[in-house]
Amino acid sequence: MSKERDDFKSPQPKSAATTAARPTGHVTRPVDVNATAAELAHHAHDGAGHGTVGSYLFGFVLSVVLTAIPFAMVMMHLLPAATLVPVIIGVGVVQIVIHLVYFLHMNTSSSQGWNNAAFVFTLIIVGILVVGSIWVMYHLNSNMMPGMMPVG
Repeated sequence: MSKERDDFKSPQPKSAATTAARPTGHVTRPVDVNATAAELAHHAHDGAGHGTVGSYLFGFVLSVVLTAIPFAMVMMHLLPAATLVPVIIGVGVVQIVIHLVYFLHMNTSSSQGWNNAAFVFTLIIVGILVVGSIWVMYHLNSNMMPGMMPVG
């Protein structure tokens, strides 16, 4: 093997000229000056905090409970179907909010502005798709079903 190949495979030690100290609160740690922007962005957070183990566990327990409640209501026939469906939808919406808060860390802080705007835009698009699909299916059902057409 040539000398160039050996130098390429072995990691080069970083000298003091290639590292710098960047403050992160009260603790400083060395930062690679030659790091790419993506690597630096991974470590530089814009105020969005990570959850603690306790908050993740609390969100998980809430999710399990909010899944078990509608399941138990259906299996035990606690409510009539006309009441049960809206209750299941309501519990599902609450579970979505729990997931957004505890797992995706969405909140109303100013640093979350673009995330919240993208989320609202997604809700609008999904709403248009769902309402439009239901509207089309309703009209297809009422206009195209056999026996519904006038005999002429």
